[in-house]
Amino acid sequence: MMIDEIKKACEVMQQGGVILYPTDTVWGIGCDATNEEAVKRVYEIKRRADSKAMLVLVDNPVKVSFYVKEVPQVAWDLIDLTDKPLTIIYDGAKNLAPNLVAEDGSIGIRVTAEEFSKQLCYRFRKPIVSTSANISGEPAPAVFSEISDDIKRAVDYVVGYRQKEKGRPAPSSILKLGAHGEVAIIRK
Repeated sequence: MMIDEIKKACEVMQQGGVILYPTDTVWGIGCDATNEEAVKRVYEIKRRADSKAMLVLVDNPVKVSFYVKEVPQVAWDLIDLTDKPLTIIYDGAKNLAPNLVAEDGSIGIRVTAEEFSKQLCYRFRKPIVSTSANISGEPAPAVFSEISDDIKRAVDYVVGYRQKEKGRPAPSSILKLGAHGEVAIIRK
């Protein structure tokens, strides 16, 4: 049952653990985005330098302002108007693990509308790291069956929900917003 999976995943993250879970795009490696040690473990699992920032998921647009000093007005319009997953990179990250924030102080945040990840964020009550479930430099797996055993063994909990799905979700679009509302397309 989805609710049992969410409870277990939340317990693991509350204890500083790392999970493997379905998102609104591809499967993700996740943890408490405010826990520096947990974030460090995700970098270790991915064998990735921590100068490469990872994005976070939240369940509600209102929560974006908890983690960004100033949300440009255009961000609210983009969030409201998008009909597919959209990650927005904001300047001025705050209230997040320091090793999660890019060197320039920015952070990528996506408001998830997918049922599982939305409920997970809602029940966890904090932002959750979401990074593709692969070793850095290898192709991102589109479905659970493509995730390497190394990744599955390295995390503390693998969510059972949606493992059998065969659809091939696309990664999110990524936009970077400047302080004055400039928009740069990073990935369509």
